[in-house]
Amino acid sequence: MESGNVYTFVVAAGANKIEIGKAIESLWDVTVRDVRTMRYGGKARRSLLGRMAQTNKKGRRPSFKKAVVQLAEGDNIELYEAG
Repeated sequence: MESGNVYTFVVAAGANKIEIGKAIESLWDVTVRDVRTMRYGGKARRSLLGRMAQTNKKGRRPSFKKAVVQLAEGDNIELYEAG
């Protein structure tokens, strides 16, 4: 997701804000002003096998972590190549 100078990335669960900021700066040669992170727990799900399912398999969707990165004024990340 991209809005102005704010970009959202799915990152490794063990990454901290400093590591995320340094990685973004080195990958795209931009200046990071702010990094906000959020953890999302995986939702429970149930899989029914067959029409008259006698075996319910319960599981969870994977957990993940998102980082919202704000760049310095005038910086942007070209995520898509222009046609």
